[in-house]
Amino acid sequence: MELDKRQQEMLAGQYGNGTAMAMKIQLAIGEAFGASRMVPITRAHVALSNQEADLWFVEKILKAGAKCVISPTTNPGFSLQYFTGCPDVLPEDIELMNRTHNAYKEIGAVLTYTCTPYMGSNIPHFGEIVAFSESSATPFINSVWGARSNRESAQSALCAAITGYVPEYGLLLAENRLGDILVEVKATMKSDFEYQLLGYMGKKIGSGIPVFVGLPQTISPEALMNLGAQLNTSGAYGMYHIVGFTPEARTVEQAFGGKKPKRSVVITDDDLQKILAEISAAGDRKVDFAMFGCPHISISQVQMIAEIVNGKKLAIETWLLTSSYTKQLAERMGLQKIINDAGGEIVEDSCPDQPCWRHLQGKVGVTDSPKCAYYPKRRGMDFIIRDLATCVEAALKGDVQ
Repeated sequence: MELDKRQQEMLAGQYGNGTAMAMKIQLAIGEAFGASRMVPITRAHVALSNQEADLWFVEKILKAGAKCVISPTTNPGFSLQYFTGCPDVLPEDIELMNRTHNAYKEIGAVLTYTCTPYMGSNIPHFGEIVAFSESSATPFINSVWGARSNRESAQSALCAAITGYVPEYGLLLAENRLGDILVEVKATMKSDFEYQLLGYMGKKIGSGIPVFVGLPQTISPEALMNLGAQLNTSGAYGMYHIVGFTPEARTVEQAFGGKKPKRSVVITDDDLQKILAEISAAGDRKVDFAMFGCPHISISQVQMIAEIVNGKKLAIETWLLTSSYTKQLAERMGLQKIINDAGGEIVEDSCPDQPCWRHLQGKVGVTDSPKCAYYPKRRGMDFIIRDLATCVEAALKGDVQ
């Protein structure tokens, strides 16, 4: 790789050992992917975790003197404000989260603690070169906003934030952003929930960049969030195109760059029902809890839940996970009081795949998100997956069909 004078100085340690370490890692990534040069970034998002390996890395590079020149937004761990003192959370869990908070604060991150920065706190412009980790974030900013990022890890995104550069390869190059799989959607996309299931068709879609045709021309931000999140739960996708909707796919010809797709796939209502039956626990039973917010739910989704539970009482514990910004809005709009009065909780800065949910081990919940059902399995939680309205009604009754 060719490095300019400033990049060479970073590598040589003239900007400190921490910056040299970050540049060395990025140089190795660039060489592995055949990049010829580094390019500057203007934004970053780090999918931090309060787990030992991630914490070890950030503390190591911080101790070596690293500071971010591009302040990245950050993913959630769990809310210290909400969970400190809860019997579920062990002292060692609190210590890891505290150390994570302090390390990222010291290194210069913007502590948003949300997995949906693309919905409000860190929205890039069309064509802007950025470094985003987080499985739901990369396809959203590439596909919907037309920005350019590879599927970064937490560590590589942090290194980019420290140096201000990324190696130029993959989705940063126009020729690599063209679609190569035609996905004809014949399923009835009647709500945001169908986009969860469409995204979980990764096995049928296969590896590549899908180009969706047959989708409605009005698609909500939440549906797009669902699509990208589930594509990266069922597979590994840096971006997708929706013909006539996303900015780099005004036509089929533009989406494919004038080339023919390497394969074509048809998605039907039957496909969506089959994948739902495959990934969901069996219904027609009592449930112990409801959980929404993987990715973090939006203020529109909070409004929808509040409308359903207003003046009623929830039969099971119900958790709404969201950003601190959305929680503030919910409080200001009176939505938090409605949900609290019904017996539900809005929790900021928190993820379902965290040790703060130990009391749910061995229990069965309802959720609208296949991603929410997938990751907490390792923590002993099982989920029935239904659309959001059905899940909220189940939380009111204590059972689900």
